[in-house]
Amino acid sequence: MSETIQKKAAEAEALVKQVTDVALPEPKGEVATLEAADPATSTAIRSRIGEIDMGDTNSIISFGSAAQAELQQISQAMLTDVRNKDVGPAGDSLRDIVTTIRGFSVSELDVRRKPTFWERILGRAAPFAKFTAKFESVQGQIDKITDTLLSHEHTLLKDIKSLDLLYEKTLDFYDELALYIAAGEAKLAELDANDIPAMEAAIEAAPDGDKVIKAQDLRDLRAARDDLERRVHDLKLTRQVTMQSLPSIRLVQENDKSLVTKINSTLVNTVPLWETQLAQAVTIQRSAEAAHAVRDANNLTNELLTSNAANLRESNKVIRQEMERGVFDIEAVKQANADLIGTIQESLQIADEGKRKRSEAEADLKKMEAELRDTLAAAKARKDGVGDTAATSVPA
Repeated sequence: MSETIQKKAAEAEALVKQVTDVALPEPKGEVATLEAADPATSTAIRSRIGEIDMGDTNSIISFGSAAQAELQQISQAMLTDVRNKDVGPAGDSLRDIVTTIRGFSVSELDVRRKPTFWERILGRAAPFAKFTAKFESVQGQIDKITDTLLSHEHTLLKDIKSLDLLYEKTLDFYDELALYIAAGEAKLAELDANDIPAMEAAIEAAPDGDKVIKAQDLRDLRAARDDLERRVHDLKLTRQVTMQSLPSIRLVQENDKSLVTKINSTLVNTVPLWETQLAQAVTIQRSAEAAHAVRDANNLTNELLTSNAANLRESNKVIRQEMERGVFDIEAVKQANADLIGTIQESLQIADEGKRKRSEAEADLKKMEAELRDTLAAAKARKDGVGDTAATSVPA
C-alpha cells in the first residue's frame, strides 16, 4: 500500500471514531395532553390549535402537514444521492481483495513440480516466473482496491452524517406530530364539550324560521368535527410509522458504521499484513529456488565423481587384461593345430578314397572295353554271312 493511501487511511480512522461515537437521542413516550403538559408544551399545543379553522375544510385537511416539510426536503436530498450510489461496491471491494489474495495456488509455487501436459502444450511460464508476475499484478490490484475502499469509506461516512441529520429531523417530526395530535384531541374535546352542545342549545332556542339554517350549521360543524377526528387519527398512524422508521434509520447507520470500521481496519491492519506475507512468500520462494540450484550442482558433482570412478575401474580392468594376455592365445593355437591335423587327415582320406575309386574305375573301363570289343566282333561276323548261318540267319 502506497504512503498516500496509508496517510488517507490514518486520517479516515479519526473520522470513523468521530462518527461512531455520536449518540442519538431516543424518542419520547406517549403524547402529553393539554392539561398534563408543562407550560412550554401547553403553549406549543395552543399555538397549533390556533391553526384549526372549523369553517375552512382545507385547514383541517392540511392540519399537521407543515411539520413534514423539512423532513421531506432532507429525505429527497438523500434519495437523490442514493440513486447515484451503488450500495454494493464497498462489500464487493472487500471480497475482491480476498479473492485476489486467495488467487495464489500453493502447488504452482513449487519449482520442482513437473509441468502438466497442457502447460507443455501451451508453453506456459515456469512456476516461479508465473508466481512473480502474479505478485506484481496483485500489488497493483491491492493499491487500486485500497484506493477504491477509501472512496467508499468517505461516501459511507457522508451517509452516516446524513442519516444522523435525518434521524434528528425524523425525531423532531415525531415530537411535532405529538403536539398536533394533542392539539387535535384538545380541539375535539372542546367541540364535543362546548361548541356542539352550545349550537344544539341555540337551535332549540331559535325561532322556527331560523332553526333550519342553524341546524345546517350544526350539521356542517359536526362534519368538520368528524373530518378533524379522521385527520387526528391519520396523524396518529403517521406518528406510529415515524416511530418505526427511527430504529430502521439506526439499523442502517449501524450497518454503515460496521462497514466503515471494517474497511478502515482492512486498510490500516489487514492490507499491510497481506503485503508483508506476500513479500515473505517471494523471499522464501527465491531462497527455495537458490537452494534447489545448489542441490542440483551438488548432485551433479556427486554423479560425476561416481561416474568417473566407475569408468576408471572398468577401463583399468580392460587395459590390464589386454596387457596380461599373449600375442596368441593358447586356446587359439590349440584350435588352429587341431584344425590343421583335421585338414591333413581329411586330405589323406580324400586321397585314399580317390585312389580306391580310380581302381574301381579302371576295372570298369576294362570290362566296358571287353564288352565293346565283343560287340564289334559280333557285328563283323554278321556282315560276312557267317553270322546268319551260325546264329542269326533265317532259312529262305
